[in-house]
Amino acid sequence: MFSLAILIGIYSYLIFELGLVGILYKDHIVLATFIFGLFILYFYKKKIKSKLPQYSKVLKQMQKINVKSAKRNWLPIVAFSILVLQGIVNLIGALGPELGFDALWYHLTLPKIYLQNHAIFYIPGGLLYYSTMPKLTEMLYTVGLSFGSEIFAKLIHFSFGILTLIALYRLSRKFLSKTYSLLALVLFYSNLIVGWISISAYIDLARTFFEIMALWGFVNWIEKKEKKWLIISAILLGLAISTKLLALGSLLIFAILIVIFTRKINNILIYCFCALIIPLPWFIFSYIYTGNPVYPFFTSIYPVKFTLDLINPLSLSDPISSLYVIFLPITIFIYKKLKLSFKIISLYSFLAIIAWYLTPQTGGGRFILPYLPAFSLMTLVIINMIKRIALRSIFIGLIVALALFSIIYRGAANSRHIPVILGRESKSQFLTKYLNFSFGDFYDTDGYFADKIKKEDQVLLYGFHNLYYINFPFIDSSYIKKGDVFNYIAVQGSNFPYRFRFWNLIYYNDKTNIRLYSLGGLRWTY
Repeated sequence: MFSLAILIGIYSYLIFELGLVGILYKDHIVLATFIFGLFILYFYKKKIKSKLPQYSKVLKQMQKINVKSAKRNWLPIVAFSILVLQGIVNLIGALGPELGFDALWYHLTLPKIYLQNHAIFYIPGGLLYYSTMPKLTEMLYTVGLSFGSEIFAKLIHFSFGILTLIALYRLSRKFLSKTYSLLALVLFYSNLIVGWISISAYIDLARTFFEIMALWGFVNWIEKKEKKWLIISAILLGLAISTKLLALGSLLIFAILIVIFTRKINNILIYCFCALIIPLPWFIFSYIYTGNPVYPFFTSIYPVKFTLDLINPLSLSDPISSLYVIFLPITIFIYKKLKLSFKIISLYSFLAIIAWYLTPQTGGGRFILPYLPAFSLMTLVIINMIKRIALRSIFIGLIVALALFSIIYRGAANSRHIPVILGRESKSQFLTKYLNFSFGDFYDTDGYFADKIKKEDQVLLYGFHNLYYINFPFIDSSYIKKGDVFNYIAVQGSNFPYRFRFWNLIYYNDKTNIRLYSLGGLRWTY
């Protein structure tokens, strides 16, 4: 798992490099991917061969399961079945067209613009200001979009959820039985926020994967006293930071844990150096174009400051399991009784809550998602410590009940994707029905732009926000500069600029609130 996580990071930076040198073409992406695949096969062929007997052994063990053993061990079967059902429900949503606001705003739009220009570059202005932030996951989305559909990008993010489950299970098995480890997965995966985020091309599940891997590596370091695990953990956290800058908060968490469990400053320096050198190329990229390595943080666009709203628990807008609220405080009273590894995870969990409170609250509960695997593991550790079987059974029943509710709730929400997946509804019909045009979404619902706008045209946009579904040449008013040429002006919702008052209205769509203006084909220089 550790090798896989690091290889994902290396591959992302390979795509980043193609963009920096201006050769971000589909053919180059395919060639780079093929060469990278050969590299993996060559250097890991022995490891792959050694794993094959293990996989065949597992398959043989699964074939030996009989009805009697299933009756005796019904709980793990129920837990595994719930995970499969939840995965199917999430997969249905992932296979449908993208509706997520942030995905249509920049997670998908930036890779699409990069592909259209065959390069990765800074986009100034007040709309796509995230263009210089670390984008490990968006680089993977660039590969997906090069094959023509956002569905590939959505499936990549969905896959990070599955990888997180595998990593959480492997970490849980260090402390818990197979049954309780599976229940930890059920508790995590049944969070409504996890179900919602699994169906969109966001990046939070990618960060979650790298964060739980960093925690796993850290636990290995404390247990085995091998310096390599300290470095591996730091590298994985560096990949989390390369995915989302807010993971810098986790760097402080691990620094505090190092002080508590080793009291050696040099370990903190090693950890911070290894973690920060991974996203360094992105920091340099941002500094060159904006003068700020973490742009847009600490600017008027995205000020970072402490407010009283941060200490308001009601600010958690995205639903997570109520069981965390019940069990995490209990660790305060039983901390001294915990084993060393449990102490690491419990302290990590509490520091994570503090880090989340100090995080800019633009993402609500979504920003605490990367720490939910640790919360889930700690919750099951405490439940496993309960001596009264009846009380333990009640809490297990609650986990199962909440998971079934999540399946039903998310299943109902994702069912709208089924007609378009099965081809009974067109993508155009689906998006016309479900996109929020009053909130900045766009789609060419009647095909007018596809018929009217040619490749040699250029449309200046005003009032648009989520640009992903725009499939014609455009330049947005947020980053237009003197000398840019255009021959159409499209306005969504906002007032038409007075300076272009003599342009003629040639099209209006009351569904999308889009107006298109022209000067009879005349090209205008800004």
